[in-house]
Amino acid sequence: MLQNKTAVVTGAARGIGKAIAQRLYNDGAEVILLDISGEEARAAAESIDPTGKRAQGAACNVASAEDVTSVFQGIVDKHGKVDILVNNAGITRDAMFHKMSQEQWDQVLDVNLNGVFHCCKAVIGPMREQNYGKIVNLASVSAFGNIGQTNYGATKAAVIGFTKCLAKEAARNGVTVNAIAPSYVDTDMLRAVPDSVLEKFKSAIPMGRLGTPEELAAVTAFLCSDDSSFVTGECIVVSGGSYM
Repeated sequence: MLQNKTAVVTGAARGIGKAIAQRLYNDGAEVILLDISGEEARAAAESIDPTGKRAQGAACNVASAEDVTSVFQGIVDKHGKVDILVNNAGITRDAMFHKMSQEQWDQVLDVNLNGVFHCCKAVIGPMREQNYGKIVNLASVSAFGNIGQTNYGATKAAVIGFTKCLAKEAARNGVTVNAIAPSYVDTDMLRAVPDSVLEKFKSAIPMGRLGTPEELAAVTAFLCSDDSSFVTGECIVVSGGSYM
């Protein structure tokens, strides 16, 4: 389904990002996994494709415009194009707002929002020129409000607005831009939460369970495929019914 397509996934060393990379690989794409840790990105790529023919990993700090420009130019030089970009890289620095430091605010904005800007900036021109491109930005239901996450929620709300604006600009050139807003997903980060808190999270979900990275990857794969050719500017909430 994605044969002859080149896909780049950020924050792909583990969790949701790795699951997305795996799914796009399974669907036929050549996948480049980017992460702040090049070693972990390369290990994740090797676990997906030990031959290295259709999955490779590399270091990339999405908060750095210079690093993103250099890395993406290297990808184009090697692979000739980027057809699909999944902006998954993100961090949290949770704190109640009255205790939140400037550093906690800036760190989250630099990765979660500026990182999306930098990566989209690197691919939007070539995608417009080739009259084809799929961009998927990972947002979050925290955009709709969550205690202790004013920084994180602000970035994810901004990502949704960014997605809708860029989608309108890019549509005439055959480029779709969509977002996904997951709620609680079973990842290493969430497993670190105490069991009592985790049970509260689950009880708030009508389906009574956490989402899985593979379920997020399936929605992403749809938005990266030609099955979604008339879908752009959307934010798909994947929450087990929590936000209907």
